[in-house]
Amino acid sequence: MILVTGGAGHLGNVLVRALLEKGEKVRVLVLPGEDVSSLEGLDFETVEGNILDPVQLRKAMQGVDLVYHMAALVAITSDKYELMYKVNVEGTRNVIEACREMGVRRLVYTSSIHALGRAEGVTTIDETIAFDQVNPSGAYDRTKAIASALVQEAAKSGLDAVIVLPTGVIGPSDFRRSEMGEMLLAWMQKKPSISTDGAYDFVDVRDVAEGHILAASLGRSGEAYLLSGSQVTVSEYRKMVQEAAGIRSHEIRLPGWFVKRIAPLAEFYYKISRTRPRITKYAIETLQSNSRVTCIKAETELGYRRRPLRETVADTVQWWRENRKRIKPSLRKSSL
Repeated sequence: MILVTGGAGHLGNVLVRALLEKGEKVRVLVLPGEDVSSLEGLDFETVEGNILDPVQLRKAMQGVDLVYHMAALVAITSDKYELMYKVNVEGTRNVIEACREMGVRRLVYTSSIHALGRAEGVTTIDETIAFDQVNPSGAYDRTKAIASALVQEAAKSGLDAVIVLPTGVIGPSDFRRSEMGEMLLAWMQKKPSISTDGAYDFVDVRDVAEGHILAASLGRSGEAYLLSGSQVTVSEYRKMVQEAAGIRSHEIRLPGWFVKRIAPLAEFYYKISRTRPRITKYAIETLQSNSRVTCIKAETELGYRRRPLRETVADTVQWWRENRKRIKPSLRKSSL
C-alpha cells in the first residue's frame, strides 16, 4: 500500500493517477471536508486526517510500505509564515516520526527548488547548493529548506528517505487553478494581457510525477534530486500559449522594476479583497533570479526524462479548453 499526502492537489492528483495506472494500491490522506473532485472516478482509498495530528498519521500509515509526502502550504505573501511553519515543518516532522513508528520502508519527500539558496553568481543550479534555512527571499523558501534538512537528518539516522525538488510545475489536471494556471487562462483570451521581464524553469506535472516514482524505486537514501524542465522568458511562454490556443492578442509588457515597485500595493489589494495574489514582490524576484537549472543527476541516476515545453503547453491549453467551464476560480492560498 502507498500513502500520498496532498494527493488532491495538482501534482498530487497526477501522481495518484500515475500510480494507479501502474497497478499500485493507493491511499490518499485528505483533510476533513477537503475537495477531492480532482480524484473523481479513480479507484483509491481515502483516509481523513491532518499531518499536524500524529495519531491520525499513524492510522493513515497502517499497512503502508511507501509514503509520498506532498502536502504543503504554498503562500507567496509575507503574512503566512506561522501557518506555513506548522504545516511545512512540523507536519513533515510528524510524517518522519510516523514513518519510523509504523515501519514504512521508504519516504519520498516533495521539496522545492526554492528550498535551495538563491544561486546568484552561480552559472547553473544543481544539488550541490545547500538548503538555506535562513533564506531572506521568502518564508516559503525557509520552511521548505528546514523541512528538507529534517528529512536529510532522518536519513542519516536510518530512515530510508529521498528528496525531490521540482521547479515551476505546470501542466494538465490543474483542478484547483494554480497561479500559473490562472496566468495561462488569461493568455488564452483574445483581450490584451500582461507580461513582464524575467524567466523561469517550468516542468510538466506529469514528468514530475514520474520523477517521484523513479525516486521511490531508484533514488539513494538521503539524496536530493532536482526535477527541472525548460527555462523560458515570460514573453516566450505567453507566445507559446497563444500559438497553442490559435489566438493573438496585444501584450502589455511591464518592466520588472515597475512591477516590483507596485507589488506591495497589489499584495494589499489582494489581502483586503480576499482574492488570490497574482503580482507579488516574491514572484517578481523569482523571475529575476537565476533559473538555469540542471537535472542531470536525476537523468543519470533515476532515468528521469522531461518532455518539450511546447508539448506541455499544447496539452495544457487543450485540457483547459475541455475543463475550464466546470472548474471555478478558488480563493485558496495554497496548492500542491
